[in-house]
Amino acid sequence: MKTYGLIGYRLSHSFSKKYFTEKFQREGIQDCIYENFPLDTIQEFSALLRSGANLRGFNVTIPYKQEIIPFLNDLDPAAKEIGAVNVIRVMDDGKLIGYNSDYYGFKNSLEAFISKNTAHKALVLGTGGAAKAVVTALRDLGIPYKYVSRTKSENMLSYAELNAELMNEHSIIINTSPLGMYPDVDSFPAIPYEFLTDQHYLYDLVYNPEETVFMKKGRERGAHVMNGLPMLIGQAEKAWEIWNS
Repeated sequence: MKTYGLIGYRLSHSFSKKYFTEKFQREGIQDCIYENFPLDTIQEFSALLRSGANLRGFNVTIPYKQEIIPFLNDLDPAAKEIGAVNVIRVMDDGKLIGYNSDYYGFKNSLEAFISKNTAHKALVLGTGGAAKAVVTALRDLGIPYKYVSRTKSENMLSYAELNAELMNEHSIIINTSPLGMYPDVDSFPAIPYEFLTDQHYLYDLVYNPEETVFMKKGRERGAHVMNGLPMLIGQAEKAWEIWNS
């Protein structure tokens, strides 16, 4: 039995196991199983590899998308550029190759979400591994962007700096942080929601709950909103393609 799985921290509410289990059932794939592999630290990954299971590939989630890289033998060019990995292919000789399917899932879903007749600029909330895939996709789509974090730096806005002018100038706002994710469902990014209009597109990479406070506040101001489910489906299918290429 070929075993695929998700490595991360606290995985009881993960998307991947449910998605791939249903995919295997739906498509009549009988020689594969998908498991969650929660790791308290990334150092436990080595023991997992020695477990004797027929491990063929992994998804990687928070907080290990960058920490996993030293354990890999090689990186796909896109993953190298992004500096984060969310898919590992286990080769027949045991070598581990890192990829980033978040890039594909985000890029394709964003293109389907936003207006094609507008020159957009984006604010990217957060600076973690998911943010790196997001900004790489934005660059490839020709969409200028600014990072937003709690602390201002040379190439980063702070939340306190976001005023009416900046909010009006940036029509796409992407939450790449875990704010609002179950079980911390009452948290949300500290942007000035009062400046949002029906010309804004709020994309929350969080998918559980289905509507975050970030999305709800945007919708109440007339903004277009979307959660991370389309990106997740896109990245999952890309992962399956990578494992079976």
